[in-house]
Amino acid sequence: MMKLAKKLAKQWLGVQNRPVAVLIISFITILAASGLFLSNKREQVSSSFYLSNPKWNRFQSSVQFYPTVEFRNGTEVIWQIPDSPKAVLFLAHGCNGRAVNFWDRCPNCPNCVGLPEERLIVLHALARKFAVITISSAGECWSLGRGEERLVVKEIIKWWVAKNKLEKLPLVALGASSGGNFVSVLATDMRFNSIAIMIAEALFYGTDIPDDYPPTLFVHMPKDRARSRVINGNLEGLRKKGIDVAEIKCMEFPLYPNFLADKIPGLDQTVSINLFELFRKKGFIDQNGYMKKDGRATKWEEALGEMGTLLPDKPEMDHHIEEELNLAFAYHEMTSFPSERIFDWFESHMS
Repeated sequence: MMKLAKKLAKQWLGVQNRPVAVLIISFITILAASGLFLSNKREQVSSSFYLSNPKWNRFQSSVQFYPTVEFRNGTEVIWQIPDSPKAVLFLAHGCNGRAVNFWDRCPNCPNCVGLPEERLIVLHALARKFAVITISSAGECWSLGRGEERLVVKEIIKWWVAKNKLEKLPLVALGASSGGNFVSVLATDMRFNSIAIMIAEALFYGTDIPDDYPPTLFVHMPKDRARSRVINGNLEGLRKKGIDVAEIKCMEFPLYPNFLADKIPGLDQTVSINLFELFRKKGFIDQNGYMKKDGRATKWEEALGEMGTLLPDKPEMDHHIEEELNLAFAYHEMTSFPSERIFDWFESHMS
């Protein structure tokens, strides 16, 4: 910027009029610095505006959960098909997850949990006219070898697609963590139009990547540096195979008083504000609202007991809150924030 200022001053006034040129250089420098400050400020305001004016609320009246729960050979399957579906989406949870995490509790699914990020991904999908199928893993995490679980899931998806006469629709998949790695290997057995792998490196082994592997989107959190390095290598490996790839980097963001109320159904603003103040007093967040540690490593529940603050009487509420704290720290958590870009990616590969 200083070089540009000097160049402009010389052009306008000539090098002989040095005192005026110096004044102009100083003035332009101040303007440039102000411009940079304003630019950064706009970026901060934009981020704050996005978080405090959540797009997810628009789904509450236009999209409703009415899932169907089935068991196929002992495996839990939960699904919903919107009117005039244009694609099929398979969602794979992470470790310690289940299909019930993606759906709100309702008469059709009294055991559903509706974790904040999972449910919002489903709402985005249904709003974009994707039929959604979720399947629970047999164990705590998905089995990632070339074993029975991949065959079971492949059979369930094919059975369900045929049963609901969806064979002509594009098929896509999104998996997070263990589910992301599972989707990456399932894609070698099934034909997906494209896949999204979230907070997972994917199980690629160099030349083992098939030439017809589907277009792959990595949604990851660069704070997890070890995993990011592997993802970068896999991105390059897929590109060398001529496979269309892309990535979305999800960064940390600051909490604000109403954030938890905005994201978690059933948690009101008063509780959200009290929790924010608790986190601030206990030093769980810094002066700008950023989490100092992952939610899993923050003793917020213990502090809650000390303060005598009560959460709504819902057994899963602590899991909902922890998920959002993990998300704000942005190290390893499912996220709905880039849903628009994820579904744009899917739609761009459906022909």
